[in-house]
Amino acid sequence: MKVVRVQYTTKAEYAATNQANIAAVVNELKQLNHPGIKYGAWLLPDGKTFMHFDQFESEEAHLVLQGLESFKKFAAELWASELEVEPVLDLLSLAASTEDYYK
Repeated sequence: MKVVRVQYTTKAEYAATNQANIAAVVNELKQLNHPGIKYGAWLLPDGKTFMHFDQFESEEAHLVLQGLESFKKFAAELWASELEVEPVLDLLSLAASTEDYYK
């Protein structure tokens, strides 16, 4: 299992575009229906800070996400948008949960 949390802050004027790009990734993932990928993104109260929380059954599943055309577009446009705060990536280890996750 691989669990990734990423947080970054966009410029206020880019936040809506970023949300639309994230929605495109989610839509493509829903169509793909890969059993080894759980993907979510949240918008913090400031309206421009995003937190992604992704769970992968394996590194191969992570590579599937990164290979999606919608993800490539999201990533390229995000980096080109001149972020206020660059992404901080954390790899997490499960301590305990009420949910069943990949083993």
